Amino acid sequence: MKKLGLVAVLLLAVSVVTFAQKKEVKQEASEVKWTGKKIGGSHNGAIELKSGYFEFNNNQIVGGEVVMDMNTITNADLEDPGYNEKLVGHLKSDDFFGVEKYPTATFVVSKATKFTEGKASVSGKLTIKGKTEDVTFDVVKSGNEYKAVVEVDRSKFDVRYGSNSFFDNLGDKAINDIFTLDITLSI
Repeated sequence: MKKLGLVAVLLLAVSVVTFAQKKEVKQEASEVKWTGKKIGGSHNGAIELKSGYFEFNNNQIVGGEVVMDMNTITNADLEDPGYNEKLVGHLKSDDFFGVEKYPTATFVVSKATKFTEGKASVSGKLTIKGKTEDVTFDVVKSGNEYKAVVEVDRSKFDVRYGSNSFFDNLGDKAINDIFTLDITLSI
């Protein structure tokens, strides 16, 4: 009788457990746009995704990873081809993202709230230039699209060029430590 009761409890437990559903990010329908500000202006562009997926369970993100290909960083605001190429080359250099040594940046989900009215809070580990930091941001869901604006403090990832956090007397040559990633992921 005890064995029969135990089997019934196990069957009930298994029937209640739901499993996470893994969904791949559609790279061609997704985008990551960046904006960096400095005194007197800003620059913006894009970074392509290398890969990504999320795991969902009961209207909640329970896992996932997004990998950005830092070799694909572009600039969208400089029309002069020479200046544009110079800026992109500088962003790829060791002064900024060091893409030769660190070709990808990665975000790994560690926890999230359930979506309420299409919005959830997501936390995880962001790795840039081999340095990993905790970040938290809101995600807005609309159909199969997930949008987020993530503010990143580049000084935490050893991106030092033009940073008042590392250099004194930069004056109007200073570049803000915070840059923004405007992310739209299609699943």
